[in-house]
Amino acid sequence: MRPLRLRIFGSAMNRRATTSKSINQLLNRPFFVLISTFLAWAVSPLNAQEIKACGQHPRLFFTPELIAKLKERIKTEPTTAKAWTTILADPKSIQELSLAYRMTGEQRFAERVRGAMGGLQWSDSMLMRRDPPWHAGLGTGHSCFESAVAFDSIYDALTPEERKTIAKRIVDQGILPTLNDWVLGGQRIHALDSMGHNWWSACVFGAGMAALAVMDEEPRAKDWLKRISDGSVEWLDFGGSLLDNKPPSFDTGGAFNEDVNYASFAVSQYLYFRLAWNNAVATPAAPEIPMLDKLGDYFINVSYLNSGNMLNLNFGDGGRNADGIGPVTLLWANGYRKPRYLWYLNETRAANDRAGVDRATPVGLVSGPAEPELAARPTAPDLPPSALYGDIGWATLRSSWEKNATLLGVKSGYTWNHSHADAGSFILFHRGENLLIESGKCTYGRPEYDAYYRQSQAHNVVLFNGAAQNPEDTYFGSKFPGTVSHLMDAGELKYVLADATGPTSQRFIRNYRQFLWLGDVILIIDDLKTFEAGQFEWLLHVDGTAKQSGQDLEVAKGEAKVLVRPLFPAPFSDVGYPADFPEKMRLVEKTGLKDRDPDTKVTYYAFAAPEQSRRTKFLTAVLLVNETNQASLPQLERLEGPDYIGVRVRQRGTTTDVYLNLRADGSIMHRNANLNVKGWETDAYLTAITFPDSSDMTDPDAASRYFMAQGSYLRREDKVVLDSLSKVFLVADRTAAGLTVLLQGQPTINAYLRAVKPPETLAVNSVNCAVIYEAATKMVKLSAQSE
Repeated sequence: MRPLRLRIFGSAMNRRATTSKSINQLLNRPFFVLISTFLAWAVSPLNAQEIKACGQHPRLFFTPELIAKLKERIKTEPTTAKAWTTILADPKSIQELSLAYRMTGEQRFAERVRGAMGGLQWSDSMLMRRDPPWHAGLGTGHSCFESAVAFDSIYDALTPEERKTIAKRIVDQGILPTLNDWVLGGQRIHALDSMGHNWWSACVFGAGMAALAVMDEEPRAKDWLKRISDGSVEWLDFGGSLLDNKPPSFDTGGAFNEDVNYASFAVSQYLYFRLAWNNAVATPAAPEIPMLDKLGDYFINVSYLNSGNMLNLNFGDGGRNADGIGPVTLLWANGYRKPRYLWYLNETRAANDRAGVDRATPVGLVSGPAEPELAARPTAPDLPPSALYGDIGWATLRSSWEKNATLLGVKSGYTWNHSHADAGSFILFHRGENLLIESGKCTYGRPEYDAYYRQSQAHNVVLFNGAAQNPEDTYFGSKFPGTVSHLMDAGELKYVLADATGPTSQRFIRNYRQFLWLGDVILIIDDLKTFEAGQFEWLLHVDGTAKQSGQDLEVAKGEAKVLVRPLFPAPFSDVGYPADFPEKMRLVEKTGLKDRDPDTKVTYYAFAAPEQSRRTKFLTAVLLVNETNQASLPQLERLEGPDYIGVRVRQRGTTTDVYLNLRADGSIMHRNANLNVKGWETDAYLTAITFPDSSDMTDPDAASRYFMAQGSYLRREDKVVLDSLSKVFLVADRTAAGLTVLLQGQPTINAYLRAVKPPETLAVNSVNCAVIYEAATKMVKLSAQSE
């Protein structure tokens, strides 16, 4: 959970007759945080600021200025003209009818808007039957939104008496029931996280837009708006609940805990409200919220561009075809205008065959980017190919931003509500297809929803005696969330560590999963320990066809294919180190349910360890088959010894030896995990050393790349490659000119890395550094300090 951060505002301080000395004493207390240093979230409350409305109606979405611009754009922008022509030919929704009236001035459209307002549904009888009764839900929020658009758009077609009557109905049937349930203390029954993390947004910001629409008729509206605006900052910064086992709504990097589908819905509702506020309110402006600058990147980072519909990672209840076109368009309309958003909007639009960027919605048509802006879009987003959202436990690793590239998604975070019991699970897209998949979901009312789709067996995780997480986690939340950390992307080598021990601690003492991506091979390393001996099973859910081919499970769909090859089950006895590694695991076919179709059975797979044990290591390779390597696949050779297991990977003119140190898994105490393997000495948990073909693999200076996870030294004979007092995660790429290093670990790191001569260039964590070279030891000093 995020730490509690208290704010002290100047007005409160001034009410005290406080000396400078006492003020300093007060501010030096550790539990106070000055507003000036409050981690970019300090937003002054609106309670003391007067809200002043802009001009006349319409002033929410279809202002005279925006309508005039749209009319000009229609003359020169073909897709905009096509979208407008489509709407005008057969407007159905309130938004479409309202835009038609503002664009044409024809009273027939205003009359149809008036009639549509009369058909809005304001309450839900099922909610009223709850204890205590709920007076407002998603339907109420939607009707508030629609009535706000309608009332504001046809305001000049209404008589003063009609305006009062309609405004009163909006207040009585929409705004007050919502605020009394969700915001105002007198009758409130909900908190920020009562219904997942998206209902508060949909309900409250719908009421907020309605309040903006009726400001002239309802004197209480401005006070309501102050509460809603302040609440928006709290909602975006909700840090979870310890006692309720509820996760934060957003990662500090902008990701939403409940996946793309619900992120798109929840974020859009706020951005609609913010857009309406800034159009309708002269002063003050909507609060500055730094998180908004990160939200769009989340939708990009979890997207997958192929030759068909753009897809996305679908952990939880979302779907592969969900997208963020709505919120990204609204971010643009709100002034958050990054060129990469244009790339995303264009690619999503093209994939879904839409007539313009979100031009299927009237607000998007009016306020979204113009065609000349889209024409200047970049060819790819200016973002790193991999991203880590550590607060909620998501990571994305991709080969490139090109169409039909390879994307690996990893999740090991929270479980609750729309987030499934999937700690340690992964998804793989390759050559345009989603081959290794999430099982998806079905309608919430079906028993299979909670009995299968949300449970561990429906995900790519390791089971012990048929189970992993507590089945009740999906309802009550996982007390101990998992984590994803140490993301490192060095191009040909990528790494990330998932810890699923917390959510599975009912059964597992250790449940670590590491992903080491080397060129066309992704190695998945599972380190497992339980309270008693039992059966481990490594699950795999697939799309397409799957068949056993020799030592591989071949998964194929269309032009895409991967080979999944178990290398080691590595069971342990209760004491000492493994006496043997059984050669054969059992491939077991299991029966699951199809995504969104629980009446259709599908087959998924389990690699079952050959015998029961308490401790085991799974080392599994996923070979990425593509058009360039299918005739000469990477060659894998198992490596093993008394204290290690590993694999030699030959591909693309290189050989990489990967060693997993079996002494470094917490099984020894008060001693370092010293390992001697094939002449290399190290205490690293995981080591990978890459050599160009035909080079001397016994010479440390011939290596082109070193990778170490949780290691403090690496040496061979009299050559010390790495020397660090604290254990670090390291990727070091050597070129003729210099060193490129990724370095993670303790808050302060001083490490030394071997170089035969002073490198001309040195980059540490993407920062160019001065070279500090010790000629006597042939070592370059590396320093890193966490922020």
